[in-house]
Order: sequence, then C-alpha cells, then structure tokens
Amino acid sequence: MNFQTEIKIQPLEQTIAYGDGLLFLGSCFADEVGGICRGLGFDALINPFGELYNPISVMQSFQRLKDGKPFMHDDVIAVGEGQYCTFSHNTAFWNCSESALLEQVNQSLAEAHAHFLKSKWIVISLGTSWVFRYKVNGRVVSNCNKLPAQQFERDFLPMEHSTRYLTEMVSQNPDKQFVFTVSPLRHLKDGLHGNQLSKAALLLAVDEVCSWYENAHYFPAYEILLDELRDYRFYKEDMVHPTDQAVRYIWDKFIDFAINPSEKPAMQAVAELKQMLHHKPLFPDSDAYRKFEQQRDQKFSELAQRFPKIVLGNL
Repeated sequence: MNFQTEIKIQPLEQTIAYGDGLLFLGSCFADEVGGICRGLGFDALINPFGELYNPISVMQSFQRLKDGKPFMHDDVIAVGEGQYCTFSHNTAFWNCSESALLEQVNQSLAEAHAHFLKSKWIVISLGTSWVFRYKVNGRVVSNCNKLPAQQFERDFLPMEHSTRYLTEMVSQNPDKQFVFTVSPLRHLKDGLHGNQLSKAALLLAVDEVCSWYENAHYFPAYEILLDELRDYRFYKEDMVHPTDQAVRYIWDKFIDFAINPSEKPAMQAVAELKQMLHHKPLFPDSDAYRKFEQQRDQKFSELAQRFPKIVLGNL
C-alpha cells in the first residue's frame, strides 16, 4: 500500500557535471540547494547580490551580471544612520560610506560577472509575483532595505509580464541551460489564497517558457514539498520555511533530475572527506588524532588527483 503521492520527474537530457559553471539566483531556497551543490565541490556561485524573489528582480540582476556594468553614484541610497546600500542588494551589503560601498559591490560584481561568463547552468528559484516599486522613479527593487513602506508601491505581476521577463533571459542566452523552480516557501502576507495565486502565476509563466525553449527546464520543488512530503513536520517552526530534512529530500530529487550519474562516485568521495574535515577531536594532542590528520590530508590529495574538476576550496 502506497501512502505517498510521488512526483514523477523526467531527468534532463543534458546534465550537470563537475567543471560546469553554475549560477543560482532567486529566493532563499536557491541559497539552500545552491549551498549543498557548492559544498560538494561544484563550481557554483549563489545570489551574488543577495536573495531575489520576483521575476523582474531576477531579470535585472541577471542582466547586470551579464553586462558587468558597474554600480555608480546614482545607484546608491542612504539607509539607517550613516549607512549606504543599493536597491539591487540586500542588507548584507550595507556600508558606512558611499565610496566603500561602491568599491565593495563593484568588486563583488566583477567576480560574479567573470563567473557568469563561464557558467553553463543558471538555476532560478522564483518566490513571488508581488513586486515593490520605488515611488521616486517607479523602478522595481530587489530589496527595500528597511526603508519606510510609504516610499514603495506594491504591485502584483501578471503571468504575462513574468513570462516576458523570463523569455528575455532564456531567448537571449541560448548558450546557457536554465533550470527554473518555484520556491516552496509560503508567502503568507496575503493569506494562503493570495499565496496560491502568486505561485500559480509563476508556475504558468515558467511552464510557458519551458514549452517554448529547449534550454529552459522546470524542476518541481514546489510540488515535491506540497504534494509529495505534504506534512507540517517538514516545515520549520515558522510554518513557512522547509526543514533541513525536507531540503535534503528535494536535493536528492534534484540529483536524479539534473546531475550526471557518472559524478556520483566523486560526490560520495567529497561527502566522506567533508565528514573528516568537520570532525572535532576530543583529544587534539593525541597520537590517534595526528594519525587521523595524516589520513585526512592523504584523502584530500587523492581526491584532488582523482577528480581534478572538483573545487576543493568550496568544501
């Protein structure tokens, strides 16, 4: 007897391998899955501007990464007391001077631009159809940076508009493979019905784009959590974010969907090495631990020789 509705997922024809550049953009779900991927030694960059939630913010950040256009004085806003940021970044990029901020964000942009150019895979996790527009210029912001709510207008992005922005990214970059997901994180500000409407618009937009372009694919993270796991024990105490167990479950599904099966021995070897790297000894001055360190270092060297495309610095 089967007590679970399993989501049937057709694996990709082209699959991710060590050595492929990956870029993860979107909601904190992109952080979660991208972090696991990076931690296994894949060449992955995750949300270089901070989390993104709506299709316009994703498209704007994607274009900036592609062009590498530096941030200028006009991009800077004053936030807090003597703090500066931009509407393209989250609060992690706040700085105490405008010049220091521009140096920080442009150095980060230059590194992210270089990574974008070599990336084969773009994984995008969309969170919501709602956008915030800055009243001064009508521009959609990626993050309100704790400014007063009255400075923004909140608008719902229709499915047709989301489709247009996603299409622009995919159609103009045929050399990239795009994997779209709709984040299973629930946005409850508008109630459960409002959340469903927001997610539905995203699902319809992604479905349109994936039906039009061979380099656009959909991974059903949203359906896996809501329909396959389907239990509040897979949510954290806030009843919004999935638990670590749920994220791991979805990651295992992503492996079968997108990762080349030939990479599994390397992934297993990396996982074993990570356990050794994170081991905390009870007696660090003992002979037994010194022997353990020698074994760990030897395993590290062997892994580098066997699988040279693994980015060991990401472990």
